[in-house]
Amino acid sequence: MCRAGAIRTDDNCIVLKTLPCLVRMCSKDRLLEERVEGAETLAFLMEPDVELQRIASITDHLVAMLADYFKYPSSVSAITDIKRLDHDLKHAHELRQAAFKLYASLGSNDEDIRKKITETENMMDRIVSGLSESSIKVRLAAVRCLHSLSRSVQQLRTSFHDHAVWKPLMKLLQNAPDEVLVMASSTLCNLLLEFSPSKEPILESGVIELLCSLTQSDSPALRVNGIWALMNMAFQADQKVKVEIMRALGTEQLFRLLSDPDANVLMKTLGLLRNLLSTRPHIDQIMSSHGKQIMQAVTLILEGEHSIEVKEQTLCILANIADGNTAKELIMTNDDMLQKVKYYMGHSNVKLQLAATFCISNLVWNEEDGSQERQDKLREMGFVDILHKLTQASDPNLCDRAKTAMQQYLA
Repeated sequence: MCRAGAIRTDDNCIVLKTLPCLVRMCSKDRLLEERVEGAETLAFLMEPDVELQRIASITDHLVAMLADYFKYPSSVSAITDIKRLDHDLKHAHELRQAAFKLYASLGSNDEDIRKKITETENMMDRIVSGLSESSIKVRLAAVRCLHSLSRSVQQLRTSFHDHAVWKPLMKLLQNAPDEVLVMASSTLCNLLLEFSPSKEPILESGVIELLCSLTQSDSPALRVNGIWALMNMAFQADQKVKVEIMRALGTEQLFRLLSDPDANVLMKTLGLLRNLLSTRPHIDQIMSSHGKQIMQAVTLILEGEHSIEVKEQTLCILANIADGNTAKELIMTNDDMLQKVKYYMGHSNVKLQLAATFCISNLVWNEEDGSQERQDKLREMGFVDILHKLTQASDPNLCDRAKTAMQQYLA
């Protein structure tokens, strides 16, 4: 009832009765079935609520108590007792699955709780072992737990690096059912963030091909994760990595993703393109090879029925192209594209006005070759009048950006 919204999470019956009762069910003097049910129910109850997670983490030493879930059975039965062995293995799996689920729920938001979990006896080793368990349910729960902890910058820099978590994770990605793949690839996205020490070894392990294959999945969640991981990988990357991403993905697949019906896939693909088209030599190099198709894709998105966020991201890509040395000519020689930029400078949405004005600012920047010709052409097309109007805009950022562009004409 609480998860359905019928009872508030701060209601006394939840905080003072339900939650402590579920925590008590997790103690080692309870029946195995009770411990499993207590942990799984508690994980479900507090999954979306930070405050309940904090309360649970300091109730009856829950984080340490869960470590006992990994110690069953305490003694190994004689090999001859097959029935007993089967029984023990089944319960061991259920307990580990429940513990991983509860740890995942506890650590989904709070940095201190995540630290507490990773510092619990041999926990990272247990999670790593869980990734190669024979039971698919335990593997899924272990990767969920890892995903929850991977949201922490601190843990990515320490525990994840010390235990080379990326290796078993990559192994898991090679051959797993979709639900495990979704969770494992989500975790990989976090391991590929620029501050993660795992990013380099993952790159060297040949992950690009694997991620490109995920973008071709029938599952929207896997397509999102594949492109998201590539987007994180391309952020501030060397030209070699960017060229490899473009080669492995291929322009056909890139443009297929740019017309994907799933809005998340489209946004992440635009994010990838924006990260690929950063720093001038990279912009010029990629646009010299793929400029025609990229400009075509930008045109289609700016003309289509898309959200403000999608159009803003597309205009930001155009502004990056406008910052290239040779790439900017692809905009300057395309009057249709310039008219579109002009339209968005006069749009009712400030975010779109800002991005379009930034694009023009890059085109008229007067310290660069050919700036005078570009300024003259844009003046003839009426851009100076629009910039002059925008210097009176009520939004201070838009006003400043228009003034900066205007100053290029006066210098």
